[in-house]
Amino acid sequence: MTTTSSAPGKVYLFGEHAVVYGEPAVPCAIERRAHVTVSEREDSRLRVCSGDLSIDGFTVEYSGDRDAGGTPDVDVPAPIVDAAMGYVDAAVEQARAAADAPTAGFDVTIDSEIPLGAGLGSSAAVVVAGIDAATRELGVELDAREVADRAYQVEHTVQDGEASRADTFCSAMGGVVRVSGDDCTTLDAPALPFVIGYDGTSHDTGELVAGVRALREEFGFVADTVTAIGDLVRRGEAALADGDVATLGRLMDINHGLLSGLGVSGRTLDAMVWAARDGGADGAKLTGAGGGGSIVALDAGSGAETALSLTPDCEAAFRADLAREGVRVE
Repeated sequence: MTTTSSAPGKVYLFGEHAVVYGEPAVPCAIERRAHVTVSEREDSRLRVCSGDLSIDGFTVEYSGDRDAGGTPDVDVPAPIVDAAMGYVDAAVEQARAAADAPTAGFDVTIDSEIPLGAGLGSSAAVVVAGIDAATRELGVELDAREVADRAYQVEHTVQDGEASRADTFCSAMGGVVRVSGDDCTTLDAPALPFVIGYDGTSHDTGELVAGVRALREEFGFVADTVTAIGDLVRRGEAALADGDVATLGRLMDINHGLLSGLGVSGRTLDAMVWAARDGGADGAKLTGAGGGGSIVALDAGSGAETALSLTPDCEAAFRADLAREGVRVE
């Protein structure tokens, strides 16, 4: 028997980094999906094959010790690879626990449309889809909220306690969601004209989150920036409810400035943000942990996508529909 589940990636309208400190965030699921196919083995080993995570394909087989199974040959920094494999390991452990099958082994194949470490929720999508597929393969069906909770436990572990529930809840539930601490809800929202620019680089989410924490501890006033992002999110929720895309765009611009102040933007991200704005976007900001990766803009026309495609720092520019459906079996 083989089971395949998929889960969407995400962009943040507002609130990344501040959400770690209990402020609200509003991520949105996008129709870029990670597909995870799981087959139960007769032994307790784990074999992982990655078809496309913006890295050279790799296969690793081991029994709880990746060092014994070899190191994958990939084109991203080792910490990113270690984190990616850590997500898979922890997702498998969650599935085993949910099905009360502690020695179950699996063949796992990951095929993702979401670049690894690009700020588009690749790890959350893989974890959510992986838990869903593996538990189904063991004869257990979890509802989306339990999948989201178990996926959060994975990210919390892999990111050394620095994760929020935002990415995993959004990927599991789909649509537009609001996350504040442990309070997670879905929101009604119109179709949003997302345009995404990707600079081709990867980042370590845990390291960037830890960097903001260190800055906040060194300079007490940085906490005011985090609070300001929370206030901005609450204003953005009202604009979202009204379908006021122009105001959403203005708030995205402000949010990007605040994130820059926290030290998580960068030259390529700023260049793409300004290109999208110059192309006529209602607003643009980095999305995700920062450091590199992706920006998101709101633009119903073609100007922002065209401007991004002509920007040297932008490796790929594309439109992305709002994914109304979260995790699902394929």
